[in-house]
Amino acid sequence: MSYTRDTVSSMLKPISFRPDEESVEALAELQQESGLDQSGAIRFALVETAQRHRRSTLADEATVLAADQDDRAEVAEVTALMESLRAPR
Repeated sequence: MSYTRDTVSSMLKPISFRPDEESVEALAELQQESGLDQSGAIRFALVETAQRHRRSTLADEATVLAADQDDRAEVAEVTALMESLRAPR
């Protein structure tokens, strides 16, 4: 069996951090509840936090757009145009 360089180069270098007491307790709780090892629990927490942040950012953007009267008027205009172009049923 041979491995290509692409397989090896996709591996990331390990990182380290110095957790405070709150982080140590949170990590232990996550490991206990999930059954993940330390690295798995840290990866899970990072990915989950990033996803939550993206959802929050999108929700904030949606709230801003919903309050934008110019945008709402444009949406209504485009919707009316699309309806006028739709084939009869």
